[in-house]
Amino acid sequence: MTGMALERFLADEVATAKLGEDLAMALRAGDAIALRGDLGAGKSTLARALIRALADDAGLEVPSPTFTLVQSYETRIPVHHFDLYRLSAPDELDELGLDDALGQGAALVEWPERAGDRLPANALWVDLTEQGESRVARLSGQGPAYDRAARSLAMRDFLAAAGWGDASRRHFVGDASARSYEIVSLPGQMPRVLMNSPRLVLGPPVRDGKPYAVIAHTAQSVTAFVAIDRALYAAGVSVPMIHAQDLDEGFLLLEHLGSEGFLSKDGQPVAERYEAAAELLAMMHGREWPARMEAAPGAFHDVPPFDRDAMLIEADLLVDWYVPWITGGPASDDLRAGYHRVWNALLDRLAGSEYTLMLRDFHSPNIIWRAERSGLDRLGIVDVQDALIGPAAYDVASLAMDARVTVPPEIERRTVAAYVAARHAAGAFDEAGFAEAYAVMAAQRNSKILGIFVRLEKRDGKPYYLKHLPRIRDYLRRALAHPALASLKEFYMAHGLLEERVP
Repeated sequence: MTGMALERFLADEVATAKLGEDLAMALRAGDAIALRGDLGAGKSTLARALIRALADDAGLEVPSPTFTLVQSYETRIPVHHFDLYRLSAPDELDELGLDDALGQGAALVEWPERAGDRLPANALWVDLTEQGESRVARLSGQGPAYDRAARSLAMRDFLAAAGWGDASRRHFVGDASARSYEIVSLPGQMPRVLMNSPRLVLGPPVRDGKPYAVIAHTAQSVTAFVAIDRALYAAGVSVPMIHAQDLDEGFLLLEHLGSEGFLSKDGQPVAERYEAAAELLAMMHGREWPARMEAAPGAFHDVPPFDRDAMLIEADLLVDWYVPWITGGPASDDLRAGYHRVWNALLDRLAGSEYTLMLRDFHSPNIIWRAERSGLDRLGIVDVQDALIGPAAYDVASLAMDARVTVPPEIERRTVAAYVAARHAAGAFDEAGFAEAYAVMAAQRNSKILGIFVRLEKRDGKPYYLKHLPRIRDYLRRALAHPALASLKEFYMAHGLLEERVP
């Protein structure tokens, strides 16, 4: 077999179980893991640990499928455990449903050599051999499954270097990017968060020879997170303490800020929490922030500006994705030209606005509520790597018009009022200028989100984002009610961009 390979020494059964756990963290739907080795080599031990880690149930009964040939588990990713020892011929895999299993989950295959050439070419092979009282695992393959497994083992090495090599690993959360997070636990220690943040893969050029991520100033490496996190932490913002970091690999071991979301138990906005978050923003916006921040000795992150090109490339997502979705065809050149004309005139009005460190996605998914604490410390803030230097009003709009939950007009009003009151209490504050910038930034952000949510459905196969579109259109109407946005409102209405309709 051509491809890549790496080896792991497994001193005992505990080490074999840890390898199963590491593979579970890397597993995705469609993956096939071929477990090869003699009787007693540890295949079932490894498979059992992998399935239990996926199920987050250390006591889950995982019987050997020697007689049933296949056993299925409804874990985080549906996993199907095949034992082909009694298989008479590779064609019998059709009856066992291997292809169907890979179509909706992952497959662990013991005795894979009996499958002939029926396993996927991109399967991950794990060969277990005895070495005295211990074992050696050799991982080989080609493609994403192998790459993810190799990265997961590198994460275990990172944990070991930080003194957490024996920690148990459990999936925590992923986001819309390639980043993922795990909860890692050791007896007698508070759980921590393991952040896996591979370097951003830049897409094709979209304008002036530059990829979208470059124009929009999306963070390209974990260095951005570390530098911004450290600056916020030093300023008294409750972001995760960084216990260990590997900037080259993109691994961080972080403080776990808690598990209670920012919303109520039934997922609804709580006015007092939104007001507290607005007061935190007011505190942050009253500070001076450097444009260059240190991530490690000799390693710096220059915080990019939220400049006109970034604002427009984001706003263009509405034209690129939302307009074709509601009209059934691409936006015309005339529509694009008119769209740019009204937006450029509107962005001219930001010239006198207050600029500061803006976190960009300051909304409920990225805020932890810590009721046992007091003051601003009740708010734990995560996901800060894409921060820019931009209009202070942007983050207030991101919070008060929360993309993931419907914020009623009254709670929006109270949120903005709490921010304004806190800014006035701290000193001179241009309330009228802020109100105009708030409307402009709310319109820009919600226009962008309309495009993003359609893109997630059309390009990325995630249709559940479409249910948010009525809320985003409502937010856009609220923003366009400001007199300074009259021309933009007229344009949107003329082209049916605010209509509640599905093609």
